[in-house]
Amino acid sequence: MFFSLIAIAAVIALFVIVSRQQNRIALVERELGVLRGLVQSGASLSAPKAADATQEGLPEEAKAAVAPAARSADGAAEEIAAKPEAAEEAAAAAGPWTKAQAPAAQSAGPSKPAQPVSATETPGAEPPAPAKAARQSDVETALGTRWAVWVGGIALALGGLFLIRYTIEAGIFGPGVRLTMAGVLGLVLIGGAEFIRRTGFKVPVQGAAGAYIPAILTGAGAFILFGTVYAAHGIYGFIGPATAFVLLGAIGVATIGASLLHGMALAGIGLVGAMVTPALVASQAPNPWALFVYLAIVLAATAAIARIRDWRALVAAAFAGTGIWTILYMVDAPDVNLAAVLFIGLATLAVLAFVWLGLFLVTGRDDAARGFDWPSIVPGFFIALSALGLSVDPAFASAGDALHGAVLLAALVAVALYRPRALPLVFAAGIATVLIYLGIIPPATIGANALDVGLDAQPLASSDTLTFRIGIALGLIFLAAGFWAARRFAATASLRAACWAAWGVIAPLTVLTALWLTFGDIDRDLGYALPALLLVLAFAAGGEWIARAEEPPLTGGPAVSFALGGAGVAGLLMLHMAFGSGWTTVLLGAAAVVPALATRWRSYPVLGWVAVGAAVAVLARVAFDPTIVGAAFLSRTPVFNWLLPGYGVPALASGFAAWQLARTTNGRPRLAMEAASALFALLTIAMLVRHAMHGGVIDTGTVTLAEQAIYTLIALGAGAMLVAIDMRSPSSVLRYGSMAAGVISAGLIAVQHFVVLNPLLTDESTGTIPVFNLLFLAYLLPAIAAGALALYVRDKRPRWYAAMLALIASLLAFAYATLSVRRLFKGEFIALWSGLGQLETYTYSALWLVIGVALLTAGVWLKSQVLRIGSAVLIAVAVLKVFLFDMSELEGVLRALSFIGLGAVLIGIGLFYQRLLTRAARKG
Repeated sequence: MFFSLIAIAAVIALFVIVSRQQNRIALVERELGVLRGLVQSGASLSAPKAADATQEGLPEEAKAAVAPAARSADGAAEEIAAKPEAAEEAAAAAGPWTKAQAPAAQSAGPSKPAQPVSATETPGAEPPAPAKAARQSDVETALGTRWAVWVGGIALALGGLFLIRYTIEAGIFGPGVRLTMAGVLGLVLIGGAEFIRRTGFKVPVQGAAGAYIPAILTGAGAFILFGTVYAAHGIYGFIGPATAFVLLGAIGVATIGASLLHGMALAGIGLVGAMVTPALVASQAPNPWALFVYLAIVLAATAAIARIRDWRALVAAAFAGTGIWTILYMVDAPDVNLAAVLFIGLATLAVLAFVWLGLFLVTGRDDAARGFDWPSIVPGFFIALSALGLSVDPAFASAGDALHGAVLLAALVAVALYRPRALPLVFAAGIATVLIYLGIIPPATIGANALDVGLDAQPLASSDTLTFRIGIALGLIFLAAGFWAARRFAATASLRAACWAAWGVIAPLTVLTALWLTFGDIDRDLGYALPALLLVLAFAAGGEWIARAEEPPLTGGPAVSFALGGAGVAGLLMLHMAFGSGWTTVLLGAAAVVPALATRWRSYPVLGWVAVGAAVAVLARVAFDPTIVGAAFLSRTPVFNWLLPGYGVPALASGFAAWQLARTTNGRPRLAMEAASALFALLTIAMLVRHAMHGGVIDTGTVTLAEQAIYTLIALGAGAMLVAIDMRSPSSVLRYGSMAAGVISAGLIAVQHFVVLNPLLTDESTGTIPVFNLLFLAYLLPAIAAGALALYVRDKRPRWYAAMLALIASLLAFAYATLSVRRLFKGEFIALWSGLGQLETYTYSALWLVIGVALLTAGVWLKSQVLRIGSAVLIAVAVLKVFLFDMSELEGVLRALSFIGLGAVLIGIGLFYQRLLTRAARKG
């Protein structure tokens, strides 16, 4: 029923289309008549006359289309007269009914010069056609030139299959006759397509290139032939697997070849049929060689045709089909033939290198262009996946088949070298190599056994002697190929050179690290330190070699940056492999000096970042082990222990590197090294303090108020030092670093000194000495330091920063005075839960008023609004305490004295401000 409705609708649509096309045919005939007359006479017609002559007797909907042709007749006549063959081409494109008129156009001879065209008759100035007519024309064109053709082609293909089905169900003919009829139908369609192409459809109808009738008929015929051969084999068994395989493959390849005449859509049909053929033909004893030889032939034919027409999507699909068959064979075959897998991988690369990217087929293209060929991604992915499976899958790797995977990886690199546009291949080979050799690392070595990496906490890939040797070979291949290609493209394609240099560094470093963690001693192994040292020298020499090929030379582009960056990483690995924990940290810190000194001879930007990398590596080490040598081996001698060189040497080396970089390359690396120097200096002092205060143990125990006070003093002192250095040698790192030190100090004071470690809350002992006790260290000294820093930075840093420090100093001084009163009354332990006495309560009020007056005096003297506001706040707090607390808690003379003192102070402050304002008014 459904197909009947489709048939009825198609008949109606075709009837309407044919009737509507008559007017369009008449229009075309009259346009060509006008052009023929112009060519024969050699005279040009004015636009109005041409329009009138053209529009006589035409339907209204066609007049708008004739006017533009008439107005452009002068230019057309001149062009056609100059090129008589254009008339023949136009006639051929219009249809067979105009071919007889072409000779007349050829014999017309040169035309007379065209008359000038007035401003109102500008050629090509087409009047806008009505929107309704345009929409009708679009729908009509779509129905007549595209939909009808496609539906007709699909109907023919399905009709052939339905005919075979009907004859089977009805039993009208025998199987042989039915299959013969279907085959004849497919051949007739292909022959009819060729007949139509040769007799008038050499060029698709304008606007209908996607519905070229000969291509549709050829595709339908190929579809029917595929079904016929498959039925002869799979349903009736008339032909054996080998014959069916050959016939189906031949039909697919022939269809792909016919696409040179009929377009890429037909090539896609042939490719799909060719790739599906192995799945349609069943065999009791499948031969992998037959499969892969067949796939290689199909791939080569498809690539050759795609190269001629530059059909990138087609060749990518062919590579994908071949790769999918290879992976399916490796996964499902009970006994995989590794030689066949290796053959199809190498054959794929050969097709890519010599057919698809072959120079002999390239017209007007530079094989060494800066871009890359995106279809190369597909074979790179599947071949790298095959190599990964051969190296990682225990079924292959245990039998030593990883060698085949290594051959495929090396072949990827070789083809990428031979065909520079196949750059994705080196990425595929590099990623596969990295994954393979990261997979051989035992999880326990890197502390990942708790994550159940692999099967029963086993490595993902096998680690044996063959893997070891293959790793060395692959590392050398990537190193040599990467640096050679990087030098080759350094002057012309810097991005491509950088890609090659990157893989020339990444792959060898990954292989060396994996082999060290798998086969070596991770604590100390000179056997691996020597290859790491050789890599350092090779990368450094290779970077210099590449830099000399740059244009201009020795600029230190991306490829050189990768090479020298790899040398830095290899150097860090070498130090880890050759030395123990303590010396590794010290030497890593000192290593920052080497690239900084190298900037005296080469101004490569990467050298400064290599120095920064060394500082980052030291930070990572001390974060992992703050004791430098391990808690068990750290001496308890104050100051002179591993902490001093472990933190001090990186501080000095970073400072020297910053100094050196400031005189050569400058830039951000210099700022980073300045920050690293300041940070390591602070860490040195802080860790030595902690070591001394905890008896040589720094990895256990909680931080006390005394220790925290020392850290705070160090941070404030560091802020002052950074400001002083910045004033002599301005630097944004020093500027913002100094303010960061002050802000961190303020935060530590607010949290640690006032809340977390406050003796009022922790009941920590304040010491037995009356003045020089914990309160002096934790509150008075930081108050003096913060106040001094606030004065020092008043004109050197933003106002808010100086105000913050002044406020912190005031709060610390207030806390020291208040807690000292508490200690005077309570002794060594001053926790809040010990209660308050009446005299102590009164003393607080008097003290706060005295401090408030002192702050007011200092604020006026120093012209500091912050201190004056702090004074006002403190006096306000004292007022509230007197009225809300002292009134209920104090008795007798103390209550009276509290109010008398408060009143006297407030009146004195009032008189002071009145006098101050009066003096200001007199001066004004």
